[in-house]
Amino acid sequence: MKTKQILFTKPNVAELVEVAYSAPGADEVTVALEYSAISTGTEKANLTGMRNSTGAPEDEEPIFPRAVGYSASGVVTHIGSEIKDIAAGDRVIVYWGKHQKNMTISRKNVMKIPDSITTAEASMALIATFPLGAIRKTKLEIGESAMVMGLGILGMFAVQELKAAGAYPIIAVDPIPERRAFALNIGADYAQNPQSEDFYAAVRRITDGGVNVCIEVTGLGIGLIQALDCMKRFGRIALLGCTRSSKFEIDYYGKVHGPGISLIGAHTTARPRKESSAGLWTDEDDLKTVINLIEGKRLNFQDMICEIHAPEKAPEVFSRLITEKNFPVGVLFDWRDL
Repeated sequence: MKTKQILFTKPNVAELVEVAYSAPGADEVTVALEYSAISTGTEKANLTGMRNSTGAPEDEEPIFPRAVGYSASGVVTHIGSEIKDIAAGDRVIVYWGKHQKNMTISRKNVMKIPDSITTAEASMALIATFPLGAIRKTKLEIGESAMVMGLGILGMFAVQELKAAGAYPIIAVDPIPERRAFALNIGADYAQNPQSEDFYAAVRRITDGGVNVCIEVTGLGIGLIQALDCMKRFGRIALLGCTRSSKFEIDYYGKVHGPGISLIGAHTTARPRKESSAGLWTDEDDLKTVINLIEGKRLNFQDMICEIHAPEKAPEVFSRLITEKNFPVGVLFDWRDL
């Protein structure tokens, strides 16, 4: 059987191509996608040929084609013989899938969507679990100050989730003024430009001496260094952004060792696979949490959707991802009419 998929066929090139997919095995389901969400940092890195896994050498020659699109939603069309709790016609989140119209995937990688949540909103749910996992690892306590470095889609979800977790004040940091304004609209208490001369003084003034918890999402060495200079003694920094380049230096003695700062690896694959525990939750349990928080009006996914495009527009959309400084926060592909 044939379907359509967005592939990065070579560096800086995205194409909508025809690919094969199979009928479901005993423990699999086939889903017709309705929406898939762009995870901007990951997909830009893959599109431009940066290293594609935490275990890969930094100077590794990029291998193409590359398939992305791990956060999506759709409708089940067929189920395997052993599936009892999912039926054809069910709306589901598809996690760790692809930008692909029809796909067959393990039952473990789909979750039913409640009636109160649209498939467009649900398509971003997996992405929202990444900052949630990072926040859990910091062991944030109610009333602690928090800062988000970098306001792409992960940073914007981090702002909302920090508010839901009881952080105060929440400082959103990005050099792009439109993103700072967006963050204030969805829950940040303050927004700061890291390129401003009084950036550090302003952060210390707002937090009475320094930040307790930082979610670092820039994936840049300078972002981490600036975060370290804003921290309170014994502060915790979750490294959520993928720092794919190691070409920067940190004064660990002065900035980490002396003030007792905790640097926490928060890549989303650094999770338990089967059983959640304090601060370490599985994909599935964090997805359930995200769904609950949307239903409880603690998270606003609707306003995170900035643009929706047909998959045929993928070449143009991904070209913009490379070139636009202020690429929209939430961008979806609508597969329903393909």
